[in-house]
Amino acid sequence: MKKISLVIPMYYEETVAQTCYESVVKNLKKLQGYEYEIIFVNDGSKDKTQEELERIAKQDKQVKVISFSRNFGHQCAVTAGLNYVTGDAVVIMDADLQDPPELIPEMLKLWEAGNEVIYGKRKARKGEDKFKLLTAKLFYHTLNVLSDVEIPKDTGDFRLVDRKVVEVINALPEHNKFLRGLFSWVGFEQKELEYERKERVAGKTKYPLKKMLKLGLDGIISFSTKPLKIVGGLGILSIMLSIIILFYAILSFAFKWNNLTAGWTSLMVTVTFFSGTILVSLWMIGEYIARIYDETKGRPQYIIKQKINIEEK
Repeated sequence: MKKISLVIPMYYEETVAQTCYESVVKNLKKLQGYEYEIIFVNDGSKDKTQEELERIAKQDKQVKVISFSRNFGHQCAVTAGLNYVTGDAVVIMDADLQDPPELIPEMLKLWEAGNEVIYGKRKARKGEDKFKLLTAKLFYHTLNVLSDVEIPKDTGDFRLVDRKVVEVINALPEHNKFLRGLFSWVGFEQKELEYERKERVAGKTKYPLKKMLKLGLDGIISFSTKPLKIVGGLGILSIMLSIIILFYAILSFAFKWNNLTAGWTSLMVTVTFFSGTILVSLWMIGEYIARIYDETKGRPQYIIKQKINIEEK
């Protein structure tokens, strides 16, 4: 009998934990010929999320709980879940039920048909303001322009993944994992499944603008070196512009042109332009160096404080 694993990260989700569990189990029990396990990953929540998860896990041994020592972030929470799954196929979804568990049977049909990654593609996003929709659209457009790997637009982490794909992802040594990009990078047979994203059943989004920007930066730096090439291009452009200005100044002096007026404005524009170019270049290079530094430290991606219903490997 095949087994399905669900990985659900939790961060301040005390109001939705029980609802999420009930909805997921209701849909999993409809499946014929499958076993299942549900892995909740508590990402350092300070509310009653842990208490709720402990209560649920005590009643249902198919529910497993991983608790972090502090908040390590959504991508680390998903990574931890992937490291402990035992199923033949793995479904990644959020706890707020914006990603409907009702789609799991359809995902399984596509998986049984030979697809190894089935990712949810949002054809509509309810409950999200125009600013978030616009920034999401700009993010995916920018990411695909800069990235060497095409990442499907309007997708998140909601997907079903074959076990062999999970094992490849788990074997990757990098710390700052951008999972939706990695799932595209590893290849395999991939299939989209369109769905209408719902509003949160309760609580507030855990992805404010600051975290969205960090996620976007992780994606760009993890999957592209084009920003470094852009920096090099800006440097060459600046040098060429400086040479043109120099030649123009020499010709103006030689032929007694009077239209070249030395002034404070032109000086400041030139200085600020090149200073800005240098600072932006240094910032971009610094981001890459910081990632190299982070990788060389060899620290774990996360620290587990407690495990419930999980057998040691």
